Amino acid sequence: MISINLKTIENNFILYDISDLKKGNEKRFIRHVKSFLNGKENGKEIIISFDLQNKDIILQNIIQSGKTYNIDIKLSSESIKQLQDFINNEEAFKKFTKNAYEIRNNNCDKNQFKKFCQVLEDNLRGRILRPTQLLASYHLAFSQNACNFSVPGAGKTSIVYGAYCYLKSLTKDELKNVDKLLIIGPLSCFGPWKKEYIECFNKEPSVKVLSGGVAKDDKLNYLYSKSHCEVTLISYQAVPGIINDLIYFLKTNKVMIVLDEAHKIKNTNVDAGIIAKSILNLAKYAKSRVVLTGTPAPNGYEDLYNLYNFIWPNKKIIKYRVNQLKNMSKNIKDPRVEDFIQSIEPFFIRIKKEDLEIPEPINNPPILVDMDDLQREIYTSIENKYIKALREDDKNILCQFTKARLIRLMQVATNPSLLNKPLEQYYKDIGIDNTLFIDDNEIISKIKRYQSLVPNKFKETLKLVKDIINKGEKVIIWTVYIGNLRSLYEYLESNGIECKCLYGETPVETDSLIEVDTRESIVEEFHNPQSSFKVIIANPFAVSESISLHKACHNAIYLERNFNAANFIQSKDRIHRLGLDINDKVNYYYILSKNTIDETIHERLEFKEKRLKAIIESSNIPLFDNLQDDFSESDIKKVIDDYVRRAK
Repeated sequence: MISINLKTIENNFILYDISDLKKGNEKRFIRHVKSFLNGKENGKEIIISFDLQNKDIILQNIIQSGKTYNIDIKLSSESIKQLQDFINNEEAFKKFTKNAYEIRNNNCDKNQFKKFCQVLEDNLRGRILRPTQLLASYHLAFSQNACNFSVPGAGKTSIVYGAYCYLKSLTKDELKNVDKLLIIGPLSCFGPWKKEYIECFNKEPSVKVLSGGVAKDDKLNYLYSKSHCEVTLISYQAVPGIINDLIYFLKTNKVMIVLDEAHKIKNTNVDAGIIAKSILNLAKYAKSRVVLTGTPAPNGYEDLYNLYNFIWPNKKIIKYRVNQLKNMSKNIKDPRVEDFIQSIEPFFIRIKKEDLEIPEPINNPPILVDMDDLQREIYTSIENKYIKALREDDKNILCQFTKARLIRLMQVATNPSLLNKPLEQYYKDIGIDNTLFIDDNEIISKIKRYQSLVPNKFKETLKLVKDIINKGEKVIIWTVYIGNLRSLYEYLESNGIECKCLYGETPVETDSLIEVDTRESIVEEFHNPQSSFKVIIANPFAVSESISLHKACHNAIYLERNFNAANFIQSKDRIHRLGLDINDKVNYYYILSKNTIDETIHERLEFKEKRLKAIIESSNIPLFDNLQDDFSESDIKKVIDDYVRRAK
């Protein structure tokens, strides 16, 4: 066995006297160190750089690589000390991991837990956490770095504030002490974080928003100032543009970073990859790291890779590569799955829907609406043309034109007037770049004539809204297409029903917005018993996450839906979540055009929802099997089958 010496100089490990390593295993060792550890050959030396976050792991990798290639790595005294420190650290982390695992399984140190509860009682004066929430909050406070995969509506925000107030209560010289929160999430989460702070602490928070139209100079002035707010809010999209400035902010404060709706850092496309990389770069500078998402693995175990790299950037919690995780997702009986779950279990908690002890919602039978004669003519003509095209092109059933055709068909089922308008924004959301034109002059003429008519689904919605309002209740109406959102708003307003809209163009509250309706101000007024309006019209793409309406509203009407089960369930959870009284009755109403694609969508969503809920309640890490997709091959085949059945 050949020996090689290793010493440490500044931030470099140096392998020296390597001139003899020119053949066989020795040559392969050099190639490995250069390829996988970024070693730089310099004459008779190989220099391997490290930083404080990864030096122990790199040293361990060098030694392990030597064993693999039958080379004895002789360490300098300083390197020996570093290796021993690493071993001691690993042993301490194993003990820490075991304790975290015991806590998540409700086996706590009673004295420590009692102390934690007392701190929350003294500081969290406006909120009493339920037992499951209290355990999750204590687990987070103990771990400092953890994931909460609880279902929407389980009170994840309160859980975080509980852990935060405990860590903040520690003395300044304690390693776990934090005094600032950096919340990274979608724009729609900003209002709930502010509101929940008030409800938890009975006081207004000191808050700074770094997204939603805030000028870059204002962001930089804040981040480099000597005075920072207790809570800083920023969107995922805004992080890459000021990454170095955020790092400075983290270095100069004791910050807990919270990723809300953290599934957004999955590396699924170019934009998400850039965001994920930026978020991961921030992680090592935080004092505490928190991941919040009710959908941790919509595509498979690979979705967890970035989440765990974020909470423990200097530990290899997940030892499998992304491709291996993908293979494990396809075969949950893979023997590696059990080992994988055991490795991540200590650092996540999941509260399921059944744990919330809230009343079951009422899914009212669908309201079937007959289309007027002109709408039926338009729908039948377009359906005949498009379904024929789908059946003839069954080899490319999931192509972009198929999606475009089904979008047009869904639009006609509610409101043919939408066919006069382009779908650029919707196409952009789902990745379709070209518009599907209708080249039949007779149909185009009928579509133009329809602009002066009111769809029967609108009329049925008005009737239902009046019934709900007359009972002294409020309602949220969900609609997929922005054109219908605006048209329905005008129609209800013209019939004396005052409404507010929540969709992508509804601004988020910032310091620069004053006399403008924002998402936060709309939701806040909606909760007021004396609010000037009792109806919100919303788009699930923009606000199906983060907002809570259950304290003000127990009714939801679905004017239209698509095949996206995840968005549908998330929208339902806006009014069905923790905080409902056992006697509250939550009602869902579905308005469908009779003998159209609406009925197919309703049936497919019932199937997907049942399947998805079974997965969620039976597993701590639910694999959603791509149920977030707008269309699947089985969806499209069901559209064709239903068309054939009706045609007969």
